[in-house]
Amino acid sequence: MAISRRGHRRLSASEMSDHFRLINEQSVEDINLEFFYKPHTLTLLLAALIATVYFAFTKTSDTSNDGNIRNGLCCVVFFFLLISLLAFPNGPFTRPHPALWRVVFGVSVMYLLLLVFILFQNYQDIRRIMVWFFPDLEAQQPTEKSYAVNCSDITFERVWGHLDWFAFSHFFGWIVKAMMIRHWGILWTLSFTWELTEFAFIHLLPNFAECWWDSLVLDFLLCNGAGICLGLFLCKKLEIKNFHWDSIRDIRSTSGKIRRAMLQFTPASWTEVRWLDPQSSYMRVIAVFIMILFTQLVELNTFFSKHIFLFAPDHPLCVIRICLVCSMVAPVLRQYHSYVTDPACKRVGTQLWVFAAITVIESLICVKSAIDLFAQTIIFNVVLWLLAQMLMVVICLYGIVLQTRKEGHTDRSRNTKKRTENSYIEEVNGLSSNSEQSSGATHRYNTRRRISAAGGDLN
Repeated sequence: MAISRRGHRRLSASEMSDHFRLINEQSVEDINLEFFYKPHTLTLLLAALIATVYFAFTKTSDTSNDGNIRNGLCCVVFFFLLISLLAFPNGPFTRPHPALWRVVFGVSVMYLLLLVFILFQNYQDIRRIMVWFFPDLEAQQPTEKSYAVNCSDITFERVWGHLDWFAFSHFFGWIVKAMMIRHWGILWTLSFTWELTEFAFIHLLPNFAECWWDSLVLDFLLCNGAGICLGLFLCKKLEIKNFHWDSIRDIRSTSGKIRRAMLQFTPASWTEVRWLDPQSSYMRVIAVFIMILFTQLVELNTFFSKHIFLFAPDHPLCVIRICLVCSMVAPVLRQYHSYVTDPACKRVGTQLWVFAAITVIESLICVKSAIDLFAQTIIFNVVLWLLAQMLMVVICLYGIVLQTRKEGHTDRSRNTKKRTENSYIEEVNGLSSNSEQSSGATHRYNTRRRISAAGGDLN
C-alpha cells in the first residue's frame, strides 16, 4: 500500500476509475422493468432504416432545395441522436432513464459542433443562417425595453407592470439554481455579483440599466431572494426524506402504479453538498470562483447574443438555447462538484468538458461578430468586476468559517452541559446505591416506619 507525503493512501488506477465512473457512467442499481433497460440495438436499427427509406422517397422534392436540405439535416440529427443513445455515457444521473441524459449529451455535442462552424463565419453569414432556420427573424427588429425611465415615479401600477412573465421566469430560474447548487453562501454571492455584472457591462448593454427599486427590491430581494429561499427549503425537505422505491410490479392498485410511474421523474436520492468548509484549501476557493465566473459568463452570453444577433427574448431561438443550457447544467454541476471535492476524482466529466467549451466558444462568437461593440469596453470596469467576484468568494468563505465556528461552539457547549448532567446523574445514582447497601435492613425498616407514621401506603 503506497502512502503519499501527506499521509493519505494513494489510490490505485482502478479506484480512481471507479470514482470517475460514478459521475460519468452511472449505472442503474434497481431495475424494475427490464424491457426498458435492454439495448434493443437491432430493433432500433431496423426501425431507423425503415423510417429513413420512407422519408427519403416521400419527402424529396424536385423544386424545393431548401426543403431537401432541411429534411437531410433533420435525418442527420436523428441518426446522431440514435448513436448518442447507444454509445454515449449515461452521466451522473439515471432518472427518469439514462437514455434521456445520453440524448442531452448528444444534443450538447451537436450544439458544440454547430458553434465551432459558426465561429468561422462572418456576421452577415451568421445572420443568413439564422434567417434560413427561422424566417421570421428577417423582418423582426426587436426593440430593447428600457427599465431606467422616470425612476422617481413609484406607483403600484408601475411596480405591478414589472412583474410580468420574465419576472416569473427569473424567480423560477433562481429556484432551479438553488436546487442545483444547494449552498446559501454561493447563491447569495451569485445574486449579488450578478447585480455587479449588470453595472459593469451597462455601457455595452443598455438593457442592463434599471431603476434602483427595480434592481434592489424586485430583482435582488423578491425574485432572487425568494427563489433562493424556496429552493433551499425544498432541498432541506428532500434531504431529510428517506427514499424507498418499490417495484412497480409489487404495487397492486392502478393508481399506485400511475403514481410510481410519475415518481420516476423525481430524483432517486438527495444528498447534501459541501462546496466550502473551514478546512478548504486555496484551490477550493479558486474552483468556486471559476464556477461563479462561468455562471456569470453563461448569463452574459444570453444577453449579448440576443443584443448582437437581433432576436427577442421570447423568440424560440432564445428559449431553445435556455432550455438546452438548463438541461446541461444539472449533470455539469454534479460532475464539477465531484471533481472539486473528491480527491479520488482526477478527471472532469465529459458533459462538463463539453459545456465549458460551449460557454467559451459562445463568448468568442459574440466578440468576433461585434468587435466594434466590444472595442468600447471600459477595461477598468471589467477589472473591477473580476476583483469583486473574487472578493465576494473570499467573503463568502469567511462567513462560512464564522458560522461553522459558531455552530461548533454551540455544539461543544451543548455536549459539555450534557456530559456534566450525565456525570451528576451517575454520581447521584452511585451515592444512592452505596447508601442503600450500607443501611441494610434498618434503613428499610425506618423507611417503612416513617411512611406508616405519615399515613402512607405500604402496598
